[in-house]
Amino acid sequence: MYYLSTRGKGPPVSSAEAIKAGIAPDGGLYVPDSPVKIDSRQMEEIRQKDYCGRATAILTLYLTDFTHGEIGDCVRGAYSPLSFDHPEIAPLRELEKGIYVLELWHGPTSAFKDMALQALPRFLPLAAAKTGEKAEIVILVATSGDTGKAALEGFRDVPGTSVMVFFPDQGVSEVQRLQMVTQEGRNVAVAAVRGNFDDAQNGVKAIFADESIKMDLRERGYKFSSANSINWGRLAPQIVYYFSAYLDLQQKGLLESGEPVNFVVPTGNFGNILAGFYARQAGLPINRLICASNENNVLNDFIKTGVYDRNRAFHKTLSPSMDILISSNLERLLFELAGKDSGAVRQWMGQLKEAGRYDVGKGILEQIQNIFWSDFADDRETLLTIKKTFENGYLADTHTAVGINVYNKYRDLTGDNTRTVILSTASPYKFNGSVVKALLGDEPVAGRSEFELLETLSRVSGTEIPRNLKGLDKKPVLHGQVVNRDQMSEAVMDFLKKPC
Repeated sequence: MYYLSTRGKGPPVSSAEAIKAGIAPDGGLYVPDSPVKIDSRQMEEIRQKDYCGRATAILTLYLTDFTHGEIGDCVRGAYSPLSFDHPEIAPLRELEKGIYVLELWHGPTSAFKDMALQALPRFLPLAAAKTGEKAEIVILVATSGDTGKAALEGFRDVPGTSVMVFFPDQGVSEVQRLQMVTQEGRNVAVAAVRGNFDDAQNGVKAIFADESIKMDLRERGYKFSSANSINWGRLAPQIVYYFSAYLDLQQKGLLESGEPVNFVVPTGNFGNILAGFYARQAGLPINRLICASNENNVLNDFIKTGVYDRNRAFHKTLSPSMDILISSNLERLLFELAGKDSGAVRQWMGQLKEAGRYDVGKGILEQIQNIFWSDFADDRETLLTIKKTFENGYLADTHTAVGINVYNKYRDLTGDNTRTVILSTASPYKFNGSVVKALLGDEPVAGRSEFELLETLSRVSGTEIPRNLKGLDKKPVLHGQVVNRDQMSEAVMDFLKKPC
């Protein structure tokens, strides 16, 4: 299998080249040149395996220039008991009859990004070796909260790599911020950006596109890559947990072979739900992919109208990992639905850059609405959903609560009772201030730090604080840099001048 750029200005590349590069030289994103197809016989074979076995079987179909053994080694290293605190890796919990929560936050940073960012740092050095790359790979990451810590943790002290993360100043939770600024490792750097996530993301994209910076780095033995979901090596492992959730329901006798399911995905950058699209394309019987947005509901409006318009107010919400107005991975979906028409994609992305909006037209919109459904939840609804869900026996974080709220709207409006899996993207302890507020009201939260509230949440809920969050506030701050967007490239160059 080869990979094509959504912008169409470069030749097809191998999966190793796509992973090493992260983003295509023409600014596009890499996608498979043809769909993977998994038939019922293969599904039955994969069903018998544990999570690592399932991941190995599925990723082998996408990363065809890696051997089965290489993929197996990477997967077992990624999902080891040293990193994940649950033997099933991504366990299912029943919310109510026919409705399940897929917990994707049992990894080392308590967020779903670990599902991919424990794997990518193992694939990337292999990809570099396979392509004859001699330069050190420099990973640049823009994060709305969770990707940054997961990338820092995944790439920490990995030979032949350096990683620098940019996050929006004042735009992440205190737990997320401290997870990043206390990160240890000889090859890591972190900087806050004055602005929102889109400022950080656009700054990283500008650095990737700056030929003078790339030339300077090449002369000094460095090469850029990405750990954001623009990198296919980040997206591919996420396809696995859609299949695994479906197969777990079969294993438990809750689903007949071939029976359709819905998946509800809280998302801002569209990467998590796009993995569901690729799983559906590969043959997983998905009825609807339900896109759950917060008040920054640019994706909800797009799915309903076909018009993507980032010209709107930016809202800081209780679900900060979804506070995004430019959803990078949507480009991949448009390329697929437009019949791999890179000219159309270039036109739409050009309009987004110049005018901040584009309209995909009736034909593409109809295809989108055949697969996707969308709505959003505001902060008030999010808090009410956390409280109600807890009263019914499940403790959810703010992002998962957005998903639950939107699913309830979907079911009320459509009457669809198809079995449904709601993706839970973060531990409630990562957003404990909001969760405690939802459960107990304003007074117990007032004047108390998020770290004091960890103990409160544990006591009230009867659940344990994740081991990676205990004592986080006692760790020394190692990264205190704050920059403007136009200073990001200078920060990168300064980082690479320092001895590791």
